[in-house]
Amino acid sequence: MQREQIYQLLKQKYGFDEFRPGQYEVISQLLAGQDVLAVLPTGTGKSLIYQLVGTIMPGLVVVVSPLISLMQDQVARLNYQGEKQVAALTSQLSFGTRQQVLRHLNAYKFLFVSPEMLKQPEVLAAVQATPIALFVVDEAHCISTWGPDFRPDYLALGQLREQLQPQRTLMLTATATTQVRQDILAQLRLPAAQQVVYSANRPNIYLGVAAVANEDEKRQMLQQLVVTVKGPTIVYFSSKRQTDLIAEWLQSTTGLRVAGYHAGLSGEDRFKIQQQFMAGQLDVICATSAFGMGIDKADIRLVIHYHLPTSLADYVQEIGRAGRDGGQSLAVLLYAPGDEQLVRNLNDLTSASANEITQAFQLYQQNITPHDDLGQVLQFYWEHDYTVEQVTKIFEKRQRGKNDELRQLLAYVQAEGCRRAVLLAHFDEPAPTHTNECCQLKGDSLPVAALNLQAPLRAQTPPNPAWESILDQLFLQNS
Repeated sequence: MQREQIYQLLKQKYGFDEFRPGQYEVISQLLAGQDVLAVLPTGTGKSLIYQLVGTIMPGLVVVVSPLISLMQDQVARLNYQGEKQVAALTSQLSFGTRQQVLRHLNAYKFLFVSPEMLKQPEVLAAVQATPIALFVVDEAHCISTWGPDFRPDYLALGQLREQLQPQRTLMLTATATTQVRQDILAQLRLPAAQQVVYSANRPNIYLGVAAVANEDEKRQMLQQLVVTVKGPTIVYFSSKRQTDLIAEWLQSTTGLRVAGYHAGLSGEDRFKIQQQFMAGQLDVICATSAFGMGIDKADIRLVIHYHLPTSLADYVQEIGRAGRDGGQSLAVLLYAPGDEQLVRNLNDLTSASANEITQAFQLYQQNITPHDDLGQVLQFYWEHDYTVEQVTKIFEKRQRGKNDELRQLLAYVQAEGCRRAVLLAHFDEPAPTHTNECCQLKGDSLPVAALNLQAPLRAQTPPNPAWESILDQLFLQNS
């Protein structure tokens, strides 16, 4: 297809005159027969790439996605655009509905599925029997960051991809260091794939760190920020309990419309809250990291981290949900002495000592099925013929990596100079010249008023007015 025809399709089907940075480059390489790893900043429209390529190429587009909420959002968006040949295979589908989808895969254009669902023999057999135009791994950094010790089925995607024999493979993520990119290509067995890598820098997001003495001061700072900015805001937490508590407290003390969002809520409640936020019916979302992947709300002005993220890569992903309209936005990390211990505790939940690994292998040899999360992760390795020594080295390497990530995160928090320089150095990028609009230097106050966060916004995609009917389709079909 010629360049002019691609631009014509962009206009006719999606209503855009121009591609966002990186989109056309990736699309043209895929259409030329290349496998591509695309690292494009949050908000650059990565999903449009596989949607447009899927429209052009005959065959099924299989999108491997990490979260049910993300799949549901993508299905809803495609439906809203008029694409009806789309389905998501999730645990929330009834047995009958899932069987119907698998029996009629040839009638679908887009199929969203998790690594765990894709490996199921019945699902894999049905997908194998369907010509695949494009195999997409969305949020591909999960292969490197989740695969070793959290969701090991990500490590099997390379083998699954070879079994499916797609015409092209597309790996998408917003952030990836050189090491993570190497991990992705190695695990997917695509060392010769083209890499399209754009800067992680979002210059319209002012970077700030608010150092507080204790929990009370942290709450006060949070309250002050959300009341002052008065724009769509996301506040990130590491704890589901704290998410609910602070959401309720903010609702009662500020008069703002606030909701909590985390994996402990039902799928229906999560979808409702997400759509209410998109439609401007909520001012503040208090959320764990379960919220945000795939969210395309253009006018988020403020992203606050009440707790430390687990890494700088996660931080860049999460603050990148602000200012997608190009307007001035603010990212603030609230830090009290000792906050890093929570990150260490979370990291320990997915770690395993040499002794634990040996004991898990002995139970496997006795045909004892584990019921705990760690035991199920280790079960993957035994079923794929890893030795105790190999698994021990994998976990030791991942733990060292997590410790390094925490040190780099604290270097950002405690930076004496330009924070943006520290952040970009993590991705092997040069630092821009520091300005007053760049970031907060240590000891300076946050220039919230001077940032003019209520500036007029650019035109943006309106929220889906039909979300309530989509909710009925997604969640009431099994009732």
